[in-house]
Amino acid sequence: MKKAIVSPSLLAADFADFGGALKIIEAAGASWAHLDVMDGHFVPNLTFGWQLVKSLRGRSALFLDVHLMVADPGRFIRDFAEAGADGITFHAEAAVHSAKLLSEIKALGKKAGISVVPSTPVSMLEELLPMADLVLVMTVNPGFGGQVLIPGCLEKVKKLAAIRQERGLDFLISVDGGINGETALQARSLGADVLVMGSSFFGAEDQAAIVKAAGG
Repeated sequence: MKKAIVSPSLLAADFADFGGALKIIEAAGASWAHLDVMDGHFVPNLTFGWQLVKSLRGRSALFLDVHLMVADPGRFIRDFAEAGADGITFHAEAAVHSAKLLSEIKALGKKAGISVVPSTPVSMLEELLPMADLVLVMTVNPGFGGQVLIPGCLEKVKKLAAIRQERGLDFLISVDGGINGETALQARSLGADVLVMGSSFFGAEDQAAIVKAAGG
């Protein structure tokens, strides 16, 4: 298997020290940082906005992987792009014109991602895959960290990997929710490229060992 991209989620970090969290991620050898933006509408939780991305951008060269778990994501794309996000992912379930949003993200010079919750089938994304740089498979119901991976969601990774190969596409497949040393390897064996790790990363005594074990 090729080397995986480990993207530790700041949702599991100390909210009083996000700058310190970036240093932990860098020291562990990971190259991405995942930022879960929640609005209390699309998901039942609140986190942070584009201002945090702007503050962190000046402190690190990590790839800032912004995941918009918000209603009407089109309202926020430019703000996060201008704040310094490297990649912006929104939910297919929250957007009426997903193709338009993917194009807008790319036009702003950012990597464009689209995500689906556990109850949404891969078939909903069929026409959008050629436009996406990344497809994020939620392996838990979004909103809170520390959940256990829903095993059936990994079947979506397998399906996406098969479609990617059959159609000659090059999008990355990302997984988010309940990813730890064991489930990371399961996801990678099915075709996942990006592993979003929250509590399993920040709760570990040796974060570098976690990244290495996941194949990052």
